[in-house]
Amino acid sequence: MGRPRRPLLDRERITTTALEIVDEQGEFSVPQIARRLGVQTASVYHHVDGRDGIVELLRERVASAIDGATLDREPWDAAMAAWARSYRAAFAAHPRTIPLLTTSPVRAPEVLAQYERAVVRLLDAGFALPDVMPVIIALENVVLGSALDMAAPDAMWELADEAATPQLARALGAARESRSDQAFELALSGYLEHVRTLLDQDRA
Repeated sequence: MGRPRRPLLDRERITTTALEIVDEQGEFSVPQIARRLGVQTASVYHHVDGRDGIVELLRERVASAIDGATLDREPWDAAMAAWARSYRAAFAAHPRTIPLLTTSPVRAPEVLAQYERAVVRLLDAGFALPDVMPVIIALENVVLGSALDMAAPDAMWELADEAATPQLARALGAARESRSDQAFELALSGYLEHVRTLLDQDRA
């Protein structure tokens, strides 16, 4: 028999399968990936650097949807806002990867390269070096928290007795359908306002 035109197993198929499993249940195991692909567990390990290697492949796959070119926009705060929106959209598509990826060190070269780009952008804008990582991490807190919120049920508050919490009932009734987007833009604008103040202090 001739060899198959496409390999039965490769890193791309392993990543796709792992992502499907995480999207379904929030976690994965190498034996689960092997079973779904119809191969032995040892065969998977021939293509990846263990479970941690698969986590980094997942990070690369999800982060590949972030438009790094947004960091080239002017001025710097418009660049960071555009990057944040793209970042949020990428992780909102796979919210169950967030707990998995945020509890594992970032090692993927392509992802590190995007962080490098963000650091350079902030330094070029005039931020002091000690302020750069807090600015990036704070932005990620806003982004990832909002991405998780986008996966929440539409009815996050269930009021058995509206008379017990009448003002909450009124507030929920007045909320628009795009509450997650509104909350994100509110948090982002507050973040940017504070970071602009920080930059003024760094430049002083």
